[in-house]
Amino acid sequence: MSQVYWVYITAADRREALELAEKLVQNRLAACVNVFREIESVYRWQGRIEKDREVAMVAKTTAGRLGPLTDFVKKHHSYDCPCVVALPVEDGSRDFLDWVRQQVEGQTG
Repeated sequence: MSQVYWVYITAADRREALELAEKLVQNRLAACVNVFREIESVYRWQGRIEKDREVAMVAKTTAGRLGPLTDFVKKHHSYDCPCVVALPVEDGSRDFLDWVRQQVEGQTG
């Protein structure tokens, strides 16, 4: 059984987040993507401390789709170095985790 991953991604704004989310689901790179409200981010970039508003999202996928999902986000993202961080799902609703696997592996509609 394929490992399910919870993938945290940030985007420049809501429009970009929703476009990425829809394309990830359309391309079966993610079963589902949750897009959150605006967040405040503080980070160092090119030697300076930056403060920006971003939109966070979480995609649910499997180990086999994680690499392609990461590559897709990097290719279609407005940032030079987008945040894409994957955490393995250790436990949860078996029905939901099976659904995630079915969606990204193309077994159901």
